[in-house]
Amino acid sequence: MTNSVKAAHQKELFGHPVGLYILFFTEMWERFSYYGMRALFVLYLTTKTVDGNPGLGWSSGEALALYGWYTMLVYVASIPGGWIADKFLGQKKSVLVGGILLVAGHSILAIEEMWAWYSGLGLIIAGVGMLKPNISTMVGGLYKQGDIRRDKGFTIFYIGINLGAFLSSLIVGYVGEVHGWHYGFGLAGIGMTLGLIQYILGQKYLKNVGNFLGTSEKEEDKETMEKPLTKIEKDRIVVLLISFLLVIVFWGAFEQAGGLMNIYAKEKTNRLLMGWEVPASWFQSLNAMFIIFLGTSVAWYWAKRKLNGKVSTSLFKMIIGLVIMGAGFFFMTAASMEFNTNGSSAMYWLVLAYLFHTIGELCISPVALSFITKLAPVKYGALMMGIYFAMTGFGNKLAGLLGESAESLGEFTIFTGIAVFCVVFGLLVMLFRKKLEVLTHGVEDKEGTIHDEAEGFELADN
Repeated sequence: MTNSVKAAHQKELFGHPVGLYILFFTEMWERFSYYGMRALFVLYLTTKTVDGNPGLGWSSGEALALYGWYTMLVYVASIPGGWIADKFLGQKKSVLVGGILLVAGHSILAIEEMWAWYSGLGLIIAGVGMLKPNISTMVGGLYKQGDIRRDKGFTIFYIGINLGAFLSSLIVGYVGEVHGWHYGFGLAGIGMTLGLIQYILGQKYLKNVGNFLGTSEKEEDKETMEKPLTKIEKDRIVVLLISFLLVIVFWGAFEQAGGLMNIYAKEKTNRLLMGWEVPASWFQSLNAMFIIFLGTSVAWYWAKRKLNGKVSTSLFKMIIGLVIMGAGFFFMTAASMEFNTNGSSAMYWLVLAYLFHTIGELCISPVALSFITKLAPVKYGALMMGIYFAMTGFGNKLAGLLGESAESLGEFTIFTGIAVFCVVFGLLVMLFRKKLEVLTHGVEDKEGTIHDEAEGFELADN
């Protein structure tokens, strides 16, 4: 008995399963590669061909159109990625396949040819589709139903995402802007290679999660997979699908960061700091930096609020997150007004906007990931996660369309319109929150302080 207790204790680190940190670093390096490429994407396309570090010379509208399609497809690919995992490979193997595709895609982008550019984008889309929904589902599988650590675990995982994003925006962004775009793209590929290696080496800590379910040899597993959905499961799926509307609106606004706000930072922001011009891509690191510093504080705030008996349901958090993020665009409205008056705008408007966007993101994104693992039926676990990321993709496409329209409508109109719509839409959904929460059938009511190791536990196991 003593040995078994000790063994279980050794599987935890800082109060969480060791497997969480394996997935943490895998996702950190995947996001290092993705956000490094994202920081350079529209800057590379819009830089003139005669520049000292020549780009492709596209117009802002053309660049944002491709950016919208690319970021949409990256996440829409999560639907087939989740389906393949549920039916054929399992989540663990799907993450491995995704990592291999990503290494290939980012490495090909280092080649200065248009065929390499589009081939690399295609491989990255396929790789993210295989990795993204499945690694997030595996995080949920580390915790038993009702374990209050689940939301905290997703927040830790989310900090890993943003640690990678922070480092890549500074390192890859600087290398790409200063030394050559394709050197930056190649560096992103090196980061993904490191992530793939550590994921392979850490498999011993992931034995009980992400395993194949579709053709299990166990009779009880076969019965679970073949049974039709119950009314409770159907109601929970309805709540998830409605909550995805919040996701689309949120990311449609938030993803101006890599598109319109990125171009705005380069072309219309006074970036001089003590005589040195800050690279435009560095502003992409602000969101990740704020998440690293504020992530645990926001998670602690919600946990304390829940323990005090105050409203802190997932839907409530997500709605508040949308409203706060939307309000952040009023700072960009102020930046646009200053530019129209003075011909440039101060950097602090961007900093304040990213601060509000970050607080909003911390209230909605990791919470949404955790929410899915609470509500999704076991046989549709990875698929529902894939649909979530697809909704993120549609939001990204919406972001691209909004960015394109700035050429005709102007930044003031776009930024102000986004702010007003997000706040109003969030408040409208708040009116129906309680009715929607009834359809979850109390999935969050029993959350307590369960700390048992999730041996063999899979997504939403009841």
